[in-house]
Amino acid sequence: MKKYFQFEELGTTYRREFVGGLTTFLAMAYILVVNPITLTLASIEDLPDYLRMDYGAVFVATALAAAIGSLLMGLLGKYPIALAPGMGLNAFFAYTVVLGSGIPWQHALAAVLISGVFFFLLTIGGLREKIINAIPTELKHAVGAGIGLFIAFLGFQNAGIIVNNDATLVGLGDLTSGPTLLAIFGIVVTVIMMTRGINGAVFYGMVLTVIVGMFFQLIDVPTKVVDSVPSIAPTFGAAFSAFGDSSFYTTTMLGIILTFLFVDFFDTAGTLVGVANQAGLMKDNKLPRAGKALLADSVATGVGAVLGTSTTTSYIESSAGVSAGAKTGFAAIVTAGFFLLSLFFFPLLSVVTAPVTAPALIIVGVLMVSSLGKIDWSRFEIAVPAFLTIIAMPLSYSIATGIAIGFIFYPITMIVKGRIKEVHPVMYFFFVIFVLYFIFLK
Repeated sequence: MKKYFQFEELGTTYRREFVGGLTTFLAMAYILVVNPITLTLASIEDLPDYLRMDYGAVFVATALAAAIGSLLMGLLGKYPIALAPGMGLNAFFAYTVVLGSGIPWQHALAAVLISGVFFFLLTIGGLREKIINAIPTELKHAVGAGIGLFIAFLGFQNAGIIVNNDATLVGLGDLTSGPTLLAIFGIVVTVIMMTRGINGAVFYGMVLTVIVGMFFQLIDVPTKVVDSVPSIAPTFGAAFSAFGDSSFYTTTMLGIILTFLFVDFFDTAGTLVGVANQAGLMKDNKLPRAGKALLADSVATGVGAVLGTSTTTSYIESSAGVSAGAKTGFAAIVTAGFFLLSLFFFPLLSVVTAPVTAPALIIVGVLMVSSLGKIDWSRFEIAVPAFLTIIAMPLSYSIATGIAIGFIFYPITMIVKGRIKEVHPVMYFFFVIFVLYFIFLK
């Protein structure tokens, strides 16, 4: 085992890798709660049954997808990077595809599965890197920042801090209500721990919020801690049912598939490069075993869709494990083990309500908008498409819309500026695709 993961060459030990893997798990364990709440649209009342997924099944699918994805990354890529259903993509799945467009969740799972297959084919064919390189860096950063704003907006809504206002569209909620005060407490304690650099701050913030909520009787005390694993039957293999439905084959679904594929592209690439740099694993500014790492990610996405969850992707929270000493794929295997153990603690999830998860969404949003600083705002031809990408996501309540608008305006501003030769042909392809997306979506 030591030889396979090159412990001696990288100067690490079993203890460091175990601690690193555990730290990564604690940093991203919130997804076990946030993902089922998001995908089942738990905060939405009076939702038709055909749009709501089974909570227990999604929890199991989330834990299994994270375990399998992390295991594959550890064994194939040999990186200390864990995988799980991605934040942002799960929001797109639930709020844009299912809730916004009224598309059955089975169809949404099928779209994730197809995007995973495309991801796999592009990876083994070597086209993935070429497509990524064709898209300007500023737009990549804009997509990440826009998703961050969208996620934070969802968090503020779930907390009751931002509510509907007929006169101004949105407004400030009742900050004196119990659930909202509980969410504000969670935000404050999580921010304090994050500022102090405490590993697993998001997870610990949720735990403290739950304890305070139970103390003030805002959250019911669970009757059990450990129980049998919920059935995954309601979601397992449900994606395949969409292929026999003629309503699945539309241009709207094509746009959805492309969005899943596109966002997963850059989530994975950014995380791999960022964590590998932090761990000192980059060689000559290149990522060793990049193909195997991307392969693990693409397979995890497909497996997750079959199990019943949104896109599975590499987690930037893995950097917490690296800061604790992890340098090899053994840490990712440790993280996978903890995700499997979590399957037996399903009863504890009853204490995690929308106000409890809201701080996690807001903090993840803060981390994601850091990419704003990497955009050259002094160049108007870049600032316009970047800004429109970012602002359109929360305002339109759609990640896909933000991406589409930004990618339409980029070729326009660049051509007018006289920089037509700098626009890659792939961007013209995206321009046509997204124009058609808006025409047929209308």
